[in-house]
Amino acid sequence: MSTVIRSLGVLGLTICTGAAWAAEVPQQITVSAGKHNRRQTVVSFAMPAEAAKTSWRLRDEAGNVLPLQATPRGQALFVLENLPAGQSRTYRLEQGQTPQGITTQREGNVVRFLIDGRTVLVYQGDKSALPPGYEPQFQRGGYIQSVYSPAGRLLTDDYPPNHKHHHAIWSPWTKTVFEGRHPDFWNMGAKTGTVEFVAIDDVWSGPVAAGLRARHRFVDLTALPEPKAALNETWDITVFRPAAAYHQFDLDIHQTCASESPLVLPRYHYGGLGVRGNRQWDGKANAVFLTSEGKDRSNGNETRARWCYMGGKVDGNMAGLAVLCHPSNFRAPQPLRIHPTEPFVGCAPEQLGDFAIEPGKPYIAKYRFIAVDGPADRDELERLWTDYADPPTVVLK
Repeated sequence: MSTVIRSLGVLGLTICTGAAWAAEVPQQITVSAGKHNRRQTVVSFAMPAEAAKTSWRLRDEAGNVLPLQATPRGQALFVLENLPAGQSRTYRLEQGQTPQGITTQREGNVVRFLIDGRTVLVYQGDKSALPPGYEPQFQRGGYIQSVYSPAGRLLTDDYPPNHKHHHAIWSPWTKTVFEGRHPDFWNMGAKTGTVEFVAIDDVWSGPVAAGLRARHRFVDLTALPEPKAALNETWDITVFRPAAAYHQFDLDIHQTCASESPLVLPRYHYGGLGVRGNRQWDGKANAVFLTSEGKDRSNGNETRARWCYMGGKVDGNMAGLAVLCHPSNFRAPQPLRIHPTEPFVGCAPEQLGDFAIEPGKPYIAKYRFIAVDGPADRDELERLWTDYADPPTVVLK
């Protein structure tokens, strides 16, 4: 028996039941590049979550071995090193140890992801410490607190003084209607809405990737007689270790109504996903933007794009962070908010008109981030987006 599946980045795959999988071990896995040349491409296929308790690897016909990682999400992950367009390669699945590729360090509800001892990013679950003089309503957790380039350069900011409510990567909504009220979950200084950290469900690591699942809650502070939850949110963060000169991680966002009331999102120019760049990039001349459509800060605001790079000099060296929008996202390619003078980019589907998150109809958004040292490489970012949007196919026998 064989099963053909399409690797969809990391999530959303279906395949044999766990019993069927167990009956067929060892598996033969054939990966096909399709129409694109593949290089350091993350490949995934479905694998029962209980398989994460075992160490796995792939062996090709020449005897070469690749690490394979089963995750608590019911996926198997590996990195396809090089496969030209139109070609295929077959592996055998076998049990066996491979070196640890990426590790995590957890202190309370703060999780640090590291490759070779260097930090890739930090997830901030617990409320972070406020800078001196900041009002208490700005304090929050439940966001990515910092992102670093492979050379260790900080690419992001947290609590910048000109936008105290900004964080490295976070996902609140701005203009909303909830039960006739108007909570703003983005601009926390107004004290009408906030996003609370709830819990980290799990943290995992291995030779190919590491990740976590965290839960957040959007709270309407204007509700009476007491604040009321409007949305429940789940974040899945997956940090990969491809053998290349960049850091790569995914953020998958899943939002559902916390009651029978919808959250209405009127047309607005920002809200949904925010990315704040290093403080050294403040000022119109210090940050560089490039979109998949070839636009920059001067003409890229409120335009749609598959990806957007934001960068600048960090202590005299160029570095940057690109956000890639998955084509399955609502209103993809999503419109961008690029700030005219500050290092900020966001994905804002509500720019295209009103919509609502309704009971029983979750809002799902998937983004891949690429952290690099150096300026934007348009061809490379386009290649990486193609790997994300149109990954190789996998046949299991």
